[in-house]
Amino acid sequence: MSKKVAVIIVSHNGRHHLPDCLASVFNSDYPKENLKVIVIDNNSADSAVGYLKEVYPEVKIVENKKNHGFAEANNQGFFLAKKWGADYLLLLNQDAIMEKNCLPRLVKLIESDETIAAVQPKILLYPEKDKINSLGNSIHFLGFAYCNYYKEKDQQGITQPFETPYSSGAACLLRVSAIDEVGFFDDRLFMYHEDVDLGWRLRLAGYKSMLNPLAVIYHKYNYRKAKYKFYYMERNRWIVMLQNYRLATLLIFSPALLVMELGIILFSLKNGWFKEKIKGCLWILSRWPSIMSHRLNVRFKTRKIKDRQILALFTGSIRFQEIDN
Repeated sequence: MSKKVAVIIVSHNGRHHLPDCLASVFNSDYPKENLKVIVIDNNSADSAVGYLKEVYPEVKIVENKKNHGFAEANNQGFFLAKKWGADYLLLLNQDAIMEKNCLPRLVKLIESDETIAAVQPKILLYPEKDKINSLGNSIHFLGFAYCNYYKEKDQQGITQPFETPYSSGAACLLRVSAIDEVGFFDDRLFMYHEDVDLGWRLRLAGYKSMLNPLAVIYHKYNYRKAKYKFYYMERNRWIVMLQNYRLATLLIFSPALLVMELGIILFSLKNGWFKEKIKGCLWILSRWPSIMSHRLNVRFKTRKIKDRQILALFTGSIRFQEIDN
């Protein structure tokens, strides 16, 4: 008997993306009776909600009165999926397109091992379908995260599943029972690094995140530098490290963290987002009790393995074409 899969799509002004995305979901080879699509609309100013109600009445729609961000919106979808009795969640960006056999292949891999909590497909760019968006992801030991092989030619010779530090929130299958154990996204992050944090916590709890290169999704991805992105990425990088690393690990890394901070400050001054960097630091200081509370929760409720086991999957370099090292 097929497992029940809830597809969660967060929509924000995505009317032009939704037709391709939803058509690929409903054309999937997965049994329709065990598939439920949930769209969380973050106060779109376009006609996305009206389009969904007219063309896809079977889709469950949540209409938020404001933009709650990627993390909190997915959390809303998670609770609805649990209420429906889902075994797995498929997180899917509104600008993603699935191949017909993608979902069955993701489910087959996650069903093969109960310690697998997350499975990511190979994510290719669209319309440049021969180029990679993400073939696995990396976490730098100082908290940075990035897609592997970004914009490189599709590596079709890689056919065997392999373990990754975390699965991309753009497209991944998650085990509901594992999310129940460790918690879903930290909605304080709003956007960026929420998938890094979740993958980190799943690994701390003894679960694995895998990539299945035979399951393919196409992503209309366009990296754009913006001040607000640097604010969230820098702020959230520190939040995730402070909550998930042991104190001893943070102390060992403190010289490298200090040098990197000086470099980031110079980089922010050069590129005009120094105010965003300071704003992120002040946010962390103002929420320090909350961050420490989350840290204690990870330490006493989630953690089953040591940092050295986590770090075995981390990297010491940043290889992402859009960022100058």
